[in-house]
Amino acid sequence: MTIAVLGTGLLGSGFTRAFRKRGEAVHVWNRTAARAKPLEEVGARVFESAAEAVRGVERVHLLLADDAAVEAVIEAAKPARGTWVFDHSTTSTAGVKARTAKYHDYQHAPVFMGPQNAAESTGLMLISGDREKVERAKPLLAPMTGKLVDLGERVDAAAAFKLLGNLFLMAFTAGCADMLALAKAMGVSAKDAATLFDHFNPGTAVGARMKRMTDGQFETPSWGLAMARKDARLMEEEANAGHVALAVLPAIARRMDEVIAQGHGHHDWTVIAKDYL
Repeated sequence: MTIAVLGTGLLGSGFTRAFRKRGEAVHVWNRTAARAKPLEEVGARVFESAAEAVRGVERVHLLLADDAAVEAVIEAAKPARGTWVFDHSTTSTAGVKARTAKYHDYQHAPVFMGPQNAAESTGLMLISGDREKVERAKPLLAPMTGKLVDLGERVDAAAAFKLLGNLFLMAFTAGCADMLALAKAMGVSAKDAATLFDHFNPGTAVGARMKRMTDGQFETPSWGLAMARKDARLMEEEANAGHVALAVLPAIARRMDEVIAQGHGHHDWTVIAKDYL
């Protein structure tokens, strides 16, 4: 089988190396040609245009920046009808729906992977859409990933869940940054602050906290909203005293104040999610 990889950044390069390890013939193209050139060392063929790269291939894998780039490259490449176009890019739900309707052989399959995952065929890949089409795609995609998750018949479900996952990654990373900022304000070194996680694993609470939110179980608090707001005030005071600006906590505090004003101070603090259920 001959495969085309269009977009040879970190993930595209990783996928290309994995394909070559499995003995696949690989055509590669990148808008900045110099980024594709190193893949010649593993036996990939580098092409000057996307159209040349997809000529004669059985399937195409896109790893591009956004909706505009995906659409521009598909239009420029013009894969032959019957050629799978697997799009691993993080894009909008509207874009996925539009492309699925426009291109008969288009299938979105975004990933939660780093470059090493792509090269080692580990990590997580998402897929959704037409049942017959998804079933045909699975045997081609499964070898590329540690786990292929089918999210059902909704065409844009994979795109939606990729954005949900990335939001969570951003939120907890920003939370870590705020934690380091507060540590600095209180005279605790960043390295010392990080040792908290040698003993404290908040990740174990994520599933239970989300379930409490989605079930609307706010009446019996494990951490009352008013008490949580008090703790947030203490954090803000420490940050102000240390002349450090927090990025995430002020927004959380504002949301707490809104929900307390609605009369929910005695409920579990997860009640801040009540308007989104």
